[in-house]
Formats: sequence, structure tokens, C-alpha cells
Amino acid sequence: MAVSQELLDILACPKCKGDIYLNKTKDGLICDNCRLLYEIKDDIPIMLIDEARPIEP
Repeated sequence: MAVSQELLDILACPKCKGDIYLNKTKDGLICDNCRLLYEIKDDIPIMLIDEARPIEP
């Protein structure tokens, strides 16, 4: 089961409080403002700033 659209609609980046969206492979959430990827493990978004990975430009 994937992350529901309802959950995606209410989630925001914990660092900047900006919008996030599902990446192409549907295994992470991306914040363009912070250039961070929040991974999704076992259908649970890991929304911890320390766990996020930087995205290459």
C-alpha cells in the first residue's frame, strides 16, 4: 500500500514548512526549497530533518 493522496495533501517539509511531492520512483518525498529527499520506508514517510538526504541539482 502506498502513501495515500490524503496524507500527501497535509504533509509539509519539516524544515521550511513548504510543499513536498512524491518522487518519480514513489519511494521518497521531495522538498524543492530545501533540496531534500525524505525517504518512505514500509509505506511510512520518514519526516526527520536529520534523516533526509540532500538532492543534487
